[in-house]
Amino acid sequence: MADSLTDVARALSVSPATLRRWVAEGIVPLRDGRWTPAALAQARIVARMRSRGHSLEQVRTAAKTGRLAYGYLEHLFPDRGGAARTLEQAVDETGMEAELIRRIWAAAGFPAASLAALSEDDVELLRRFGAVLDAGLPLVAFLQIVRVYGQALAQIADAEVKLVHLYVHEPMIRDGAPVLDMAEELSDLASELLPLAGPIMESVHTRLLHHFIEQDVVGHLEVVADEAALGRMRVAIAFADLAGYTRLTEEVGEEEALEVVERFVELVTETLPDDARVIKTIGDEVMVVGTDLGALADWAVGFQTMQTERPLPRIGLHAGSVLYRDGDYYGRAVNLASRVAARATGGEVLVTREVRSAAGRHLVFQPIGEVKLKGFDEATELFLAAQR
Repeated sequence: MADSLTDVARALSVSPATLRRWVAEGIVPLRDGRWTPAALAQARIVARMRSRGHSLEQVRTAAKTGRLAYGYLEHLFPDRGGAARTLEQAVDETGMEAELIRRIWAAAGFPAASLAALSEDDVELLRRFGAVLDAGLPLVAFLQIVRVYGQALAQIADAEVKLVHLYVHEPMIRDGAPVLDMAEELSDLASELLPLAGPIMESVHTRLLHHFIEQDVVGHLEVVADEAALGRMRVAIAFADLAGYTRLTEEVGEEEALEVVERFVELVTETLPDDARVIKTIGDEVMVVGTDLGALADWAVGFQTMQTERPLPRIGLHAGSVLYRDGDYYGRAVNLASRVAARATGGEVLVTREVRSAAGRHLVFQPIGEVKLKGFDEATELFLAAQR
């Protein structure tokens, strides 16, 4: 580790005078005058911000309030290894074609420019990608899996950073904690948490993989021949949202309204039948997909009977053949289910004839007629579902 001002200045490509000024102004605080790993990390992030055009005043304010404390975490991430390789060198080392590497890299969500300087870890990742393809997984399926991995892990990493910032870092800033104390506490926390992230994700992934393999076995028994085309499957689809959510936001404010949405999504997730799962949330809207149409209809009606506080949910159900891509579901059946939900009012479960025909006799279905839904040329027959 560099242990003098001159060494640090050389490592960061700044002049000793500049570095001396940063120390004098408290932009880079030292511990007893020593260049600790924390101080070096702070200087590195300050240099990076200045090179990106941030003014010295902006950097000074951020540094003195502790908002650059994340820079101290850089030492927790090891050097990714070895001299940088070009794309051409990666082709030679992995035996993969350059165009294939570009497609995989893009699917994972990595910037194309980063292919110009690949680390040893990057090349090893490419080897593992190649091993999956060599095992026989079709390229179209492999690219979708990589895309889902990239999107899911980007969301995880983003959440990890933002939630620690909101619930750990920001409270320290508001309490006026000394910058070095703040940085070292964040560093200690990250040192404890980072080694746990991989094993936790692996365990969760294994558990969920086992669950979905079981569900897929059941699903194969229910595939209809004309819906067994490549990439298509038959599923039950539900959309649920909170009627009057926009008005609620105006009445109680965004933070309280968001807490209502979080409780709603949590309750949906906790009460779903085993074969169903939340595919995505968009604002206060939740999309659910399952393989057992009857069970999903039972859930929707039962879920509504649990609701006592406004805004009340509204739910729409449909079933049909959908296109599966990148962990999501597309097609006419999905769009129809969404439109059905939009026609419901708070506390209602609206369903199509496909749902009525498959649901159990313990439910009653009140016809409300054929309804022209937005985006569909033909009217759709809808029913109001309730318990008998």
